[in-house]
Amino acid sequence: MNGSSHRNGFWDYVGAALVALGVVVVMVTATRRLVTPPDLNAGRIAERYQARDEVRAVAHQAVTTPAWINREKGVVRLPIPVALELAEKEWRDPAAARSNLIERVRKAHEAPPPPPAEPSPYE
Repeated sequence: MNGSSHRNGFWDYVGAALVALGVVVVMVTATRRLVTPPDLNAGRIAERYQARDEVRAVAHQAVTTPAWINREKGVVRLPIPVALELAEKEWRDPAAARSNLIERVRKAHEAPPPPPAEPSPYE
C-alpha cells in the first residue's frame, strides 16, 4: 500500500508541474502581446517604398526614352542602344567623327562672355 501512494504522488507532482508550466507559457504569451508596442515606422516604411518606386520609374524613363537636355546647344539624352548605334555609324570614319566630337564638346562648353571693360558705376 505504501508503494502505490508513492506512485500517485509522483504523477500528481508531474501533472502539477505541467499545469504550472502551461500557465507560465500562457502568461508570457499574453504579456508579450500586451507589452509589445506597434511598429512606429510602418507609415515611414510605406513612404520609403513609394519613393523608391518613383525613383526607379524616373530612372527607367531616363534610360529608355530620348529627351532634350539643352535644346539651344543641341545636347540630347538618348537610350543606350540608340546611342551605341549612332556612335557605330559615326565612327566608321574616325577622322570625321573626332572632329565632329571636338566641335560638339566646344559647342556644349562654350566660355562665358568676357566681363565689361569698364566697371559699372553701381559697383
